[in-house]
Amino acid sequence: MAEYDLVIRNGTVATAADTSECDIGVKDGVIATLGRGLAAGEREIDAAGKLVLPGAIDSHCHIEQPSSAGVLTADDFYSGTVAAAFGGTTTVIPFAAQHRGQSLRQVVEAYHAAAKPKAVIDYAFHLIISDPSEQVLGQELPALIQDGYTSFKVYMTYDLLKLNDRQMLDIMALARREGAMMMIHAENHDMIQWLADKLLAHGMSQPRYHAVSHAGIAEGEATNRAVALSQLLDVPILIVHVSASDAIDVIRGAQTKGLRIYGETCPQYLFLTADDIGMDLEGTKFCCSPPPRDAANQEAVWRGLTNGTFQVFSSDHAPYRYDETGKLLKGDKTTFKDTANGVPGIELRVPLLFYEGVRTGRLDLNRFVALTATNHARLYGLYPKKGTIAVGSDADIAIWDPDKHVHVTHGMLHDQTGYTPYEGRHVTGWPVTVISRGRIVVEDNELKAARGSGNFLPCALSEMAKPLGRPAPELAFAAARGGALV
Repeated sequence: MAEYDLVIRNGTVATAADTSECDIGVKDGVIATLGRGLAAGEREIDAAGKLVLPGAIDSHCHIEQPSSAGVLTADDFYSGTVAAAFGGTTTVIPFAAQHRGQSLRQVVEAYHAAAKPKAVIDYAFHLIISDPSEQVLGQELPALIQDGYTSFKVYMTYDLLKLNDRQMLDIMALARREGAMMMIHAENHDMIQWLADKLLAHGMSQPRYHAVSHAGIAEGEATNRAVALSQLLDVPILIVHVSASDAIDVIRGAQTKGLRIYGETCPQYLFLTADDIGMDLEGTKFCCSPPPRDAANQEAVWRGLTNGTFQVFSSDHAPYRYDETGKLLKGDKTTFKDTANGVPGIELRVPLLFYEGVRTGRLDLNRFVALTATNHARLYGLYPKKGTIAVGSDADIAIWDPDKHVHVTHGMLHDQTGYTPYEGRHVTGWPVTVISRGRIVVEDNELKAARGSGNFLPCALSEMAKPLGRPAPELAFAAARGGALV
């Protein structure tokens, strides 16, 4: 009888910390041994000439999610997780999105009902808080955090989602008290609305003006305000999908001061620019918020990835079809304000970064692993179960052929959007075998996992969400006199 269920031999194994030549023995879905000369496995994989990496984690994606306007994403939990797996991702953390008037607990139950029978890889949930009522903040959210939903996102823009500063402070105080990770979409709503109204009044309604209305300074101002609010209460926050140098400078400055401010960016801010958003309706395929910017901002994002300003690289996969159910909500009369905001990218996220980051020498392999897997697990309370290759960790592994050439077309992808903004690109380096909890999920470009075989992952509280213990002087003064405000 074989000692292991699976042995991966002769590969180059890389984690966020180091790179080594060793074999991996898997038993009961868990990594049992790392070493040389391992005993036989029931299944053996020869990974000679290949990279053996932790399965990637995509901690920012929208799957089977209705928008605040009622527009449903193109991917359900089957197609979304299949696409993720083919791109080397073995865990996703999409959002259970509350819209105004909804019970947060009922929202979570609905997302579980959607995911459980369909997901082919493991998944957790963030929450989206758009209606911080007394019931939500006093009862539902604290209870859900204790149940393993330890991160949530709030918006500073969008009419039906945005919170004001007072609401943000209330939620930050709760996050600090409960130890949750707060994610923030930081754009100045009034700046965007003012610009959009002026543009539309002058007949500038084409998709290209989406990027004009979402000015980089609007992202920078909102990021600065979010950091100030978090500093007042001494609560860690993550600024998501950062695109603009204005915002990057704010995050870097806060980190230099020793504040626990984290940053996330996405493929669209490295590989697309505002010039891709054309004047005709096809340009809506490239509309997302914040939008792609210019070459100078792309370089600022690369610097943020290399110097540690960004901890995580996510897809922000928001797949909307190019028809009246998604991008063209008003048909040929659709303006940049009407189109659904978001681009697909869940399958290409990791290969794009590998090709343009690792193969060009911008990123070393260990930093690549940290940005695509390990830091996601650390931020959201899944480490070391997920995000690394270590004895006792789940056997979530992607075996990469670093020399495999791929010509990107939507036809070779597995999402249901109907297009990709990266059509025609060439990448070198691709995950050829993907393993989740010791199960072969993708092999020889074929799906091997059954619908509904993914597991839900309750998340622990993250060490990265712990306050530093130094609130603003006014709060420290009150606390010193027994009047703690948070």
